[in-house]
Amino acid sequence: MLEALEALAEKEQNRFVHGVIGRLVARLREGLPLSSAMAEAPEVFPLLYVASVRAAERTSDLEGSLERYIAYQRQLETIRNRLISAAAYPLILIAVGGLVVMFLLGYVVPRFSHIFEDIGGDLPLMSRLLLSWGQFAEKYALVVASGLALSIVGLSAVLQRKDVRAWLVRQVWALPWFGERLRVYQLSRFYRTFGMLLLGGIPVIQALELVKGLLSQALQAKLLLATASIRAGGLVSEAMTVNGLTTPMAYRMLRVGERSGGMGVMMERIASFHEEEMARLGEWFGKLIGPALMLLMGLLIGGIVVVMYLPIFQLAESIH
Repeated sequence: MLEALEALAEKEQNRFVHGVIGRLVARLREGLPLSSAMAEAPEVFPLLYVASVRAAERTSDLEGSLERYIAYQRQLETIRNRLISAAAYPLILIAVGGLVVMFLLGYVVPRFSHIFEDIGGDLPLMSRLLLSWGQFAEKYALVVASGLALSIVGLSAVLQRKDVRAWLVRQVWALPWFGERLRVYQLSRFYRTFGMLLLGGIPVIQALELVKGLLSQALQAKLLLATASIRAGGLVSEAMTVNGLTTPMAYRMLRVGERSGGMGVMMERIASFHEEEMARLGEWFGKLIGPALMLLMGLLIGGIVVVMYLPIFQLAESIH
């Protein structure tokens, strides 16, 4: 192990990583186990990683434990990338559409307001409203820009507050369909991590305590009840199901895992099953929300353009 870490330190160009490996080597030379040396740097080595290494040290399966943790991290990264990819296109559409609307309302409409004044006559209601906005935006451009900037800064400050974010999360979880998808996503990540720890030799109760931070506050409370039931001798499948920590498929697979003695492997299969389901939903959502947002932005931008040109069309008809 020392030779492996020293070889890593020799080839490492990043000074921070080189220093971390150097500290590990120094602590190992002092006689500390690898898990204890890693635990001294919690900002680098997550608690789950340290716990996996500590369990592997007891079972002499350090190589297998490291491979399982790497595979676990790759799976989570794959899921994260899928979610980011599904959300990127809608966010880009919203950003571009918002910039176009701001350009029309902040630059084009004030210029058209002068044309409307020259035309005179009885303008449609929407045109009059747009004319009033154009005159206001041109006369108080600094006030409008400052108000927009302050609104953005204020919204960012509000969203950084933990109580506000917690309230928003509760509202999202309360949505009938979307909240259930979030629950399944959290459960799939919970089962993958739980299974990885069990395969690494960590006892069930200790593994449950390590993974509870992956769940929301509501699910954490249910996990505490399930943990108490398991500690009292109850079956994992029954404790999880009674406390709403399974899906119908997960419950059946947990029962199979209990009978076969392969709970860790079965939990990873549960996670894979639900992750594939979430991936399909993400692809479907991305294919649906993109055209819907394009249609909405088209209607909004087209509506502004039509309202701007409507008085000109009416003037052309009157001349004809």
